[in-house]
Amino acid sequence: MPEDSATEVTAAGIARLAGVGRAAVSNWRRRHTDFPKPVGGTETSPSFSLAEIERWLRDQGKLAEVPLRERVWQQLAGHPAGTLTGLAHTGCVLLLLRERPPAVAALAALAALPDPRFAEALPGALEEVLTARFGTPRAVSTPTAGQLAPAAPLLRAAVELAAELGGPRQAFEFLLGRHLDANPRQYTLTPPPLAELMAALAAAATASAGDPPAGVLLDPASGTGGLLRAAAHPATLAVQDADPGLAALSALRLALHGDADIRSAAGDTLRADAFPELRADTVLAHPPFNERAWGHDELAYDPRWEYGFPARTESELAWVQHALARLRDGGTAVLLMPPAVASRRSGRRIRADLLRRGALRAVIALPAGAAPPYGIPLHLWVLVRPAADRRPPAEALFVDTAGLVPDAGRDKLPWTVLQNAVLDAWAGRAGDDTLARAVPVIELLDDEVDLAPARYLTAPDAGGSATELAAVRERLDATLRSTLALAPTPEPARPAPRPLTTVGELARTGALQLRTGGQGTAPAGREVPVLTEHDVLTGAAPSGTLPEAADGQSEEPVLVREGDVVVPVLGGGPSARVVDAATAGAALGRSLQLLRPDPDALDPWFLAGFLRGTANNRQASSFASTATRLDVRRLQLPRLPLADQRRHGERYRSLAAFEEALRLTARLGEQLVQGLYDGLADGSVQPGGGRG
Repeated sequence: MPEDSATEVTAAGIARLAGVGRAAVSNWRRRHTDFPKPVGGTETSPSFSLAEIERWLRDQGKLAEVPLRERVWQQLAGHPAGTLTGLAHTGCVLLLLRERPPAVAALAALAALPDPRFAEALPGALEEVLTARFGTPRAVSTPTAGQLAPAAPLLRAAVELAAELGGPRQAFEFLLGRHLDANPRQYTLTPPPLAELMAALAAAATASAGDPPAGVLLDPASGTGGLLRAAAHPATLAVQDADPGLAALSALRLALHGDADIRSAAGDTLRADAFPELRADTVLAHPPFNERAWGHDELAYDPRWEYGFPARTESELAWVQHALARLRDGGTAVLLMPPAVASRRSGRRIRADLLRRGALRAVIALPAGAAPPYGIPLHLWVLVRPAADRRPPAEALFVDTAGLVPDAGRDKLPWTVLQNAVLDAWAGRAGDDTLARAVPVIELLDDEVDLAPARYLTAPDAGGSATELAAVRERLDATLRSTLALAPTPEPARPAPRPLTTVGELARTGALQLRTGGQGTAPAGREVPVLTEHDVLTGAAPSGTLPEAADGQSEEPVLVREGDVVVPVLGGGPSARVVDAATAGAALGRSLQLLRPDPDALDPWFLAGFLRGTANNRQASSFASTATRLDVRRLQLPRLPLADQRRHGERYRSLAAFEEALRLTARLGEQLVQGLYDGLADGSVQPGGGRG
């Protein structure tokens, strides 16, 4: 393979390649005069030529066989034009591989030629495929030979990666996932289970109207394309995003995912709509929230404002009307909205007109944690473009799913339960006015036009009867007693020096295996739970679900086993969880690292306990953008015989039991307190009594 002298790698990347901590890389730079010189970056954060680094590590005997995935990712992260550009070029070649395998085979024969010759052969083949797959407009431009030449080794390696992972789509999803994991604050993503819910709700609304399945789908704020990726396989997908890089990525992702005609554009959708003549069957959108500079001053007379000109503070209502304007008569839109849109006074006239004309059909409140910002219970709005031959409905549906998250697990979202409940409510099968209710439109048209679902539903009995509250009190008493019994007594000791090792060294010697989560799909018809970062931090059961493989070829996820240790790598403070029998079999989620110890060499509770040390986490952490990222390989633990490890492990196991008892105590206490507040308010509990 020709050397990639243009690809650069940081000290963190060198550490990952060699399986060491960053301190070791700093030592090598000081001690070895032949260590490669920086070729870019800054004085405090230099970058080096990847080819020179690999050669030096290999000559020093410090480079084990680098996994193909890591090699491709390092080449992509070091792309001279930026990671997004590298992803776009890689996506083009992977699409060529998907659409024209013989052509790629012919190009592979040029592997022995210099990079410029290899790059010169690509643009013609790429242009043919891109023209065939993408309609007009097209956000994916054909890269030139000059643009491709610096990334020729990356493009060759990406083709190898596709063979290793099972196909071009899987390779692209892996690289895109690594990029998103490395830049968690840069993108606002729609979680896959929520995208599936929105797509399923749109399909149900279309079916209930008696229309055929959607043939044209539009996402006017596409991001990375996750919403339309969750939809069925229509004839045409149209996407637009203000970021040219994201517009190209979403188009390539969708093209690799299915066989639909892709129309894509870069640009501000509200100011420069790329699809003014489009009449889509369905619009799915997760628009940006709370924008002030959305074009209020320039767009006062825009024909899209059929229901009223949105105030400067009502950018979301501009997106709602844009979606309606791009639908055919009777077409359906599902938009993710912040809850304030349902009740802000500045938007009440537009909300009233949406109701009167039958455009707004449902408002669905989701539990907090469904999508960023995770602390806010977001809403889904279901809209239908009014048709002249159909009478507006006399009712609007309101759904509040917050009560579906059990008290024992408010830190997780049961997505299957949520989706089934929402679809049942849409179909009129809810049967419970604490969950859903169809409200006459005339009742909604007051001075406020407040469309918050909780306002129109019967409040759930949070506390239950006095008898049920007494049972909660008894359980709380028993839990408090057991918690007190579990409370550890610190036994002072004089710290003594102990030889230390690192997770990276243990991995190299085979004492443990390292696996990274976030990939994989579920086989058709089978639901695979996912252990998420939130689950690990809160001690909850696996709350996510793997997306189902759309093409019938599932991608193997990393499944956790009993005795594995799982560590979050993005902020959140020191945390580590030992997988128990109840959690075993779940897939490993994003932003999680799995450590699988050899039971003959390492005790898992000993390992997890030392990984939770605050000082240990601080020295192994780095700052990526504004997020703290943990380099698991740098975490330290003492070298102890297995018998001594197990003594420590038992102590850590008892601490974990105490921690779980504290969590249960807090949940029961919260349930009792809220139940008494509610009981006193509705008269079901007497105000007398006291502590006894």
